[in-house]
Amino acid sequence: MQRFSAFSLFRQGLGGHKGWKPQWRNASPKPSYDAIIVGGGGHGLGAAYYLASRFGIRNVAVVEKGWIGGGNTGRNTTIIRSNYLFDESAALYDHALKMWEGLSQELNYNVMFSQRGVMMLAHNIHDVQVFKRHVHANRINGVDNEWLTPEEAKAFCPPLNISPDMRYPVLGAALQRRGGTARHDAVAWGYARAADALGVDIIENCEVTGIRRDASGAVTGVETTRGFIGSKRVGVSAAGHTSVVLGMADVRLPLESYPLQALVSEPVKPIFPCVVMSNTIHAYMSQSDKGELVIGAGTDAYTSYTQRGGLHIATHTLEAICELFPQFRRMRMLRSWGGIVDVTPDRSPIIAKTPVPGLYVNCGWGTGGFKATPGAAHLLAHTIARDEPHPINAPFTIERFRDGQMIDEAAAAAVAH
Repeated sequence: MQRFSAFSLFRQGLGGHKGWKPQWRNASPKPSYDAIIVGGGGHGLGAAYYLASRFGIRNVAVVEKGWIGGGNTGRNTTIIRSNYLFDESAALYDHALKMWEGLSQELNYNVMFSQRGVMMLAHNIHDVQVFKRHVHANRINGVDNEWLTPEEAKAFCPPLNISPDMRYPVLGAALQRRGGTARHDAVAWGYARAADALGVDIIENCEVTGIRRDASGAVTGVETTRGFIGSKRVGVSAAGHTSVVLGMADVRLPLESYPLQALVSEPVKPIFPCVVMSNTIHAYMSQSDKGELVIGAGTDAYTSYTQRGGLHIATHTLEAICELFPQFRRMRMLRSWGGIVDVTPDRSPIIAKTPVPGLYVNCGWGTGGFKATPGAAHLLAHTIARDEPHPINAPFTIERFRDGQMIDEAAAAAVAH
C-alpha cells in the first residue's frame, strides 16, 4: 500500500501525479475463504479490515453487488454523534465516536472527520424535558452533552432563527461538541484500501443470490452471480436489503425498509458552523467542505426498496429549514437522492449471531448507520472471529424482540421515528 504523506504528495506532484497506484486490487473470487462479508459499504469493509488487523483473519472476501460505497455509505448526510439515551446505546455509539477520532491516522487516509458539534433543537415542553433527560443520562455515562438556552444556541450557530413568532419556536438545544461529520466516500475508500493491503479480496459487481447450508444447517458459503464461494463464516452488512439476504437462509428479521431522502444546495462560502437537527419538524442540516448545505429529511411513510422518495417529504423539510434559517430562502437546490434504511421496532440495531451456525448479521441502523461505522464494523468482526458478541454489542441481539428486552431509542434516533 502506498502511504500518503506530505512528502509523497510533493514527490508525486513533481511527476505530474502519474505514479499513483490503484487503491485496491480488482480481485476475482477464490473458491473459498475463512470469512465472507456481504456488503461493500463502510460497515462491511470495516469489518473485513478489523478481521484482518485485529483478529489475524486475512483470508477474507467482501462481496458487493454494485460498486464500493454505492449504497447507503455514499448516500447519507454524514452526521456523527453518540448522545443516545440508554446505557447500551451510549456505550455503542461512543465506542464508535472514540474510534472516529483516530481513524484517519489508523487508515493513513483522510476521512475528513470534523468535530464541529451537533446541536439538537427543542421546540416544545416535551422536547425540553426529553433532551434534558438525555443530557443527564449522557453525563452519567461519560458522554458529553450540554443544555443551551435559545440565545446560547444562536451564539453557537448564528444563522439560527430564535424568534418567538415561529410556528415551532426554539426553546433550547442539546449540544454534543464532540459530534460532527466525516466524508462518507473517504471512509469507504480508506477501509477498502487498508483491508486490501492486508490481503482482503474486495469483489465488486458480485451479487449474492443464495446462502448454501449443509445437512446440519450450518453455512457453507454463498451463491453469487460470479459462482459459488465457500466459507463457514458469513457476515451480512447489507443495510436495507439485509432481510432479503437473510431470507435466503430462512432467517426472518423484524426489519422494515424505507427510503430516506437528502439534498444539497448550491455551494456558498463557509457560513454554517455546526450540525443542527430538529426531531420535531424532521429536518437537519450541515455544510460540506465544498460549501453545499447538506439537508436531511425524515423517512418516507411507506416501505420500499427504491432509492428515491416522495416529493412532499423533501418539500416539508425545506419549508422547515427556511423557517429555522430564513437567510437561506433564496438558495437553490442542486440535487437530491435517497437511500434505503432498515428500521427495527425499537430503532436500535442488531449486531449478532443468527440462529444459523456461521451466519452473522449487522443491521437495523435506521438513519444512524454512518455515525456507528467504525464501532459497528469492529463489533461485527469480533462477533465473527470469536463466535460470540463483544460486551458492547451483547444486548443488541435478535432474541431481544422475542424476550421483550427492547432498547427503545425512538426519541434519540432523530428522524427514525
